[in-house]
Amino acid sequence: MRQTLSSSFVIPLFLCIFFFFVSISTSHGLTATNDSLIRKTCKKCAQSDPNLSYNFCVTSLQAAPHSHCANDLRQLGKISITLLGRNVTNSRFHIKELLKNQKKMDPFVRSCLHDCFDLYSDAIPTTKQALQDYKAKHYDDANIDVSSVMDATTTCEDGFKEKEGVVSPLTKRNNDAFMLSAISLSIINMIRLNGDSI
Repeated sequence: MRQTLSSSFVIPLFLCIFFFFVSISTSHGLTATNDSLIRKTCKKCAQSDPNLSYNFCVTSLQAAPHSHCANDLRQLGKISITLLGRNVTNSRFHIKELLKNQKKMDPFVRSCLHDCFDLYSDAIPTTKQALQDYKAKHYDDANIDVSSVMDATTTCEDGFKEKEGVVSPLTKRNNDAFMLSAISLSIINMIRLNGDSI
């Protein structure tokens, strides 16, 4: 005796399989679209700022939480400022740990680290303000805020260069914060000129 599948079972099974494949192809399409948005944005950012690495830009934005959900340049700008804020907060914590854990440190280096700690401490509320200004579409104010953070990273790094032979223990962190600032500034300027489209 042959058993046949009832049509009441086959149709729901077919629908489940159909929607499964549709959801996979749709999510893949969104990822590809967002990846394309990130790459196009980073290409324009790197073209407008010779100090900014295209690869750094792509890697940073792709690794950011929620970047796969960004549908336009405006959302990507918000993500870039959030990334900058996290970087600044993390760097401040790192400097605090350096000061706490290295008792036998060169007094000049210690002084520079204290200056950098203050600069990064001030940069944290500045990045929060930049994000608020950006969300409110006060792009000129957001630009000033992010530029201030960028200046802080340069000032921190330059402090170590005032004494010959001193190597900054924060060069990579300062460079990363500088480039994250450059990404945010480029996106803010693109939006000011072209709106949300790229």
